[in-house]
Amino acid sequence: MEFQRFNFHPQVAAGVKSAGYTTPTPIQDQAIPTVMQGRDLMGLAQTGTGKTAAFVLPILHRLMQGERGRVRALIVAPTRELAEQIHESIALLGRQSRLRSITVYGGVGVNLQIEKLKRGVEIVVACPGRLLDHIGQATIDLSRLEVLVLDEADQMFDMGFLPDIRRILKQIPPKRQTLLFSATMPDDIRRLANDILVEPVTVQVGSTAPPVTVTHALYPVAQHLKTPLLLELLRHTDTESVLVFTRTKHRAKRLGEQLEKAGYKAASLQGNLSQNRRQAALDGFRDGSYQILVATDIAARGIDVSQISHVINYDIPDTAEAYIHRIGRTGRAARSGDAFTLVTSEDTVMVRTIENRLNAKLERRTVEGFDYSVPAPHRETEFARPPREPQRRKPQAAVKPSASGSAAAAGAHKAGAPGKAQPHPAKQAYPSSVPAARHPQRSQRAR
Repeated sequence: MEFQRFNFHPQVAAGVKSAGYTTPTPIQDQAIPTVMQGRDLMGLAQTGTGKTAAFVLPILHRLMQGERGRVRALIVAPTRELAEQIHESIALLGRQSRLRSITVYGGVGVNLQIEKLKRGVEIVVACPGRLLDHIGQATIDLSRLEVLVLDEADQMFDMGFLPDIRRILKQIPPKRQTLLFSATMPDDIRRLANDILVEPVTVQVGSTAPPVTVTHALYPVAQHLKTPLLLELLRHTDTESVLVFTRTKHRAKRLGEQLEKAGYKAASLQGNLSQNRRQAALDGFRDGSYQILVATDIAARGIDVSQISHVINYDIPDTAEAYIHRIGRTGRAARSGDAFTLVTSEDTVMVRTIENRLNAKLERRTVEGFDYSVPAPHRETEFARPPREPQRRKPQAAVKPSASGSAAAAGAHKAGAPGKAQPHPAKQAYPSSVPAARHPQRSQRAR
């Protein structure tokens, strides 16, 4: 089937043609007609199946009719990278439509976002935390919203965004079209779908198994020998573009630095980077400037790079679903790919879980010539954090108390119990029994 059969608005059809889209993917073929009918939809599909266009194209077609300058479509995504990727797809497919889209997420200045919202946009692609900030400050008007998309709903749940999603739902019109996309269907997501979708059509594409073109292998190794073994694998493996997963942000940063020192064009993608540096790492990986990208699961959500030849799990993931998500980034478009996982003796249970999930036993491999007998150091030094510089307090100038001040101090001393300091009035305002959540200062969350 060709895209012409969907009968998109001519300006949307022109964007499809200029983007080089010819034949719809299975998720697009099944979802687009349903969305164009105005029905709610539950889409179950893995990353890389073309689901972004499956909701972007019908939204563009719908918004060609009606007023401009109002937020009429809201797309909520778990990470900045995925939000930017969706925004880029809107710009690519809607270049002839003159519809305006912006991204809204934390980690960058809010003023530019407010200014763009004031000028008027039709589509907002947002991460939950910053979107709630705009709602709370009344810098975004969602009263004319027609379409809500929750993308990668399972990942938003994993990141703890489900309460935020429910707060957002209370701030938007109940009469709307809602599209929910998820790679997996845990109970919490199923309950959310039941709460917010009205007589939805369910579209499921493929299984939750990785592509059949991917070859799996486990490399048993002691924890302290992971980095040497990784370097040995890279030296003896014909690779194009390699995505390496670590469990923590600190490990991603340190491993990226170690690979650079070893002579590889490598970068890390993790939450402590500024948005500009994260985008530069991702762009460099896409265009081949970086051969290796080291990332955490959260930071890597939204990476859509078709030519990845190898996915290497430096640290085994916490769930079988996460394993499938990771290795699903290779072996795309009928190309072959390899998934290597470095495993320690502590990973036995998770290896068994993954094998049960895949209904297959994964091959164990060793690297010829590699010395597995090197003893562990007495102290962990590879990923040790550098010591912090001691903080020196600035000397305070002595203030000579006035006579009245001295008298007041003396009176206060007599009023209190001998040898005990009196509590500061400011501290009495919030006794320790009051929960932290009731403190007027809002806690800072990662967005």
